[in-house]
Amino acid sequence: MKTYDAAIIGGGLAGLTAAIDLARANKSVVLVEKARQCGGRAMTIDKNGALLNLGAHALYKSGPAENILLELGIRIDGGSPPAKGTAIWKNKVVSLPHLLWTELSLSGKMEFGKFMLKLKNMDTNTLEIMTLRNWAEKEIHSPMVRHIFYALCRTATYTQDPDYLLVGPVLKQLQRSIKSGVLYINGGWQTIVDQLRELAIISGVEIMNNKNVVEIEYDQQVTGVIFSNGEKISTAHVISTVSPGELHRLIRSAEKTSILTWKNQSRPAMAACLDLCLKKLPVEGRNVSIGIDQPVFFTNQSKYSRLSDNGSLVMHLVKYNGAAGGDPIEDQKFLEATMSMLHPGWEKEVVAKQYLPNMTVANDYLHMARTDRFPGPVVPEISGLYIAGDWASHGEFLADAVMESARRASLTVIKDLEEQKNRPLPIS
Repeated sequence: MKTYDAAIIGGGLAGLTAAIDLARANKSVVLVEKARQCGGRAMTIDKNGALLNLGAHALYKSGPAENILLELGIRIDGGSPPAKGTAIWKNKVVSLPHLLWTELSLSGKMEFGKFMLKLKNMDTNTLEIMTLRNWAEKEIHSPMVRHIFYALCRTATYTQDPDYLLVGPVLKQLQRSIKSGVLYINGGWQTIVDQLRELAIISGVEIMNNKNVVEIEYDQQVTGVIFSNGEKISTAHVISTVSPGELHRLIRSAEKTSILTWKNQSRPAMAACLDLCLKKLPVEGRNVSIGIDQPVFFTNQSKYSRLSDNGSLVMHLVKYNGAAGGDPIEDQKFLEATMSMLHPGWEKEVVAKQYLPNMTVANDYLHMARTDRFPGPVVPEISGLYIAGDWASHGEFLADAVMESARRASLTVIKDLEEQKNRPLPIS
């Protein structure tokens, strides 16, 4: 039975990041992934020459994820969409300037302008702890301005949950979105995954694919990881990057730990995604569209990044469903009808297509139902067990939550290992 300083469960962005950090600190690390390849939800699929991410991924510029990737030396190539486009309002496609001009009263226009200026200079860390909806109802008087505000918030966070989301983190994410924008990655997110995997191997990480963990063994202190085939590896430190529900299944007597609370209080962000590759765009110039009274967002990412090897266009249409998810059949009908509204005749141009119903955007995020606002990186009741992943957010969203939580976990493990090494031996 092989022994390691630390074992990482999950080979997505969080697992790879944590593994690299530990290996670079000269710790022996094994990364365990149940799938044949690493990547998780950051994988990119090649369909008929089209590089399709699993939904409409975007990297928020100047955020924790980009900063960590750049620090690790990961090459990030791509392009950014402009802060303009069309809007979907009352089942019609209209330009954003037209929407603001026709649907807002004079007082509404003034309120919108003042609000955007206020948002730019707002210190979101000092905001009262309340839900996004309660804050919006208190601060924004015009119903139409609130419609636009909610649309901007769900697009920036990929989350439709205004009755639970904490307002501070959402507004911080919205500020970054407006100030710095996003990046669509050339070649899809697989290019980032592949670079991280290569860096992990070069750094000394042992990667085990097709390995299904069934138990994290512990007796107050973590002692090892057991696989479905009965094999075991020995380690006193485990970073889990799986969902709270999956982690709960890996721990004996998990109901006696914080893991049960994290699982029960989690609110996943769900979405239905229609990912398309078309020979051409039926309505030229209609590359970005945001739903105002419907929780949808459309983007032709090929306008701003390279996602095919044959000149075809890759685009994504997403419907944000909130924690409850949606009806897969009805969501597909809705997305296809929305696509027909945006680009009539799109069906004749299809080169590749994938529909992802009830896709998990995030397993949890900072919301009012959390009694433990900042879960992890330690599991208090089990020494040597740490968590990372989108649900271990301390206010970050999406890839920022994934990579920042991984960094929190890896630094904590490194500190624990160093303290353990420097601890004086007991006198016999």
